[in-house]
Amino acid sequence: MRELTRQDLSDIQYGAAILGAGGGGDLEEGFDLIDTALAAGKSFRLLSLDEVPDDALICTPYMLGAISSLSDEEERLYEGLARTDTNPMLLAYDAFQKHLGKEFYATTACELGGSNTAAAFFPAVMNDHFILDADPAGRAVPEITHSTYYFAGLPASPIMTANEFGETFVLDNVVDDQRAETLVRALCQVSRHSIAAIDHALEMQVLRDVLIPGTISKALEMGRTWRLALDKGDNVAEAVATVGGGLVGFTGAVSAIEFNTVEGFTLGSIEIVGTAAFEGKQFKIMVKNENLVGWMDGEVAVTIPDLVCLLDTDNGQPVTNPHAFVGQSVAVVLLPAPVEFQTEKALSVFGPQYAGIEGRYRPVMP
Repeated sequence: MRELTRQDLSDIQYGAAILGAGGGGDLEEGFDLIDTALAAGKSFRLLSLDEVPDDALICTPYMLGAISSLSDEEERLYEGLARTDTNPMLLAYDAFQKHLGKEFYATTACELGGSNTAAAFFPAVMNDHFILDADPAGRAVPEITHSTYYFAGLPASPIMTANEFGETFVLDNVVDDQRAETLVRALCQVSRHSIAAIDHALEMQVLRDVLIPGTISKALEMGRTWRLALDKGDNVAEAVATVGGGLVGFTGAVSAIEFNTVEGFTLGSIEIVGTAAFEGKQFKIMVKNENLVGWMDGEVAVTIPDLVCLLDTDNGQPVTNPHAFVGQSVAVVLLPAPVEFQTEKALSVFGPQYAGIEGRYRPVMP
């Protein structure tokens, strides 16, 4: 067991934001949750999978929704609804334990990201529970089905959800994660495109060989490497690429951006014109919450499940969607996906075809 310091948590946050490949939520939201828990005197206790008893009940909390702002017309739909004073994640966590009649032992993040990693930590530490050094994605992903849970055929339900209006919904007898994605996404769309959800409430003995081990430690190492490179004035993009086993695939300035909220997702693209070694070239990124595909001069350069990560080269900060801006100087860091996402089953769910790209997956090679 390791008790995480504020510096550890900061490193995890930045590492998770980088590994989120543009998605996984905003860093500011994640830090707000961490600092709220620390101010309440709570401890962040991280456990490796082999430290957890077989009969311990684990769950996966996360925030689901679009990451772009709502229009004025959409906001008017919620004018008559009062907001709850209770954090929706805490509301869902408490309601879920009461529904199951059993206390959770620990939580695992659904993915790595600036917000969703902390969102999984938050209900655990506020209830004096543990957090697992593992998750089912090893990066950020658009849908519930993009996880080792789905690859292994584990049931998502029952699922507890809660929104900022204090409304809670229990989803039971859901046939699989694909149907769970449809149902939770529908609830999200009538909850200001943001809903707290908790699923895969299962015992450790079921999850032990399904979760990707050590992902929180990986985020911590990534974040520490990023921080030290920034402090020393080193090339942050190169440092991140090296520790992640990838490469810097492009550098340039953002020339065009398009983002739209469609059916609970943020869809769009980011276009970059090259500088330095990439002068005269262009790079385009397809976005569905996360960065999914990168094209160099119209040719596919990288696809999911590999990670397309943006760093602002002026300040070194990870760029999360939809916060890139025209004129921003960026480096595109390409990192290999976890091996669990490179299997035939995984690629059939979250490979090039998911993004509409024909042809076989070609992994990033440093």
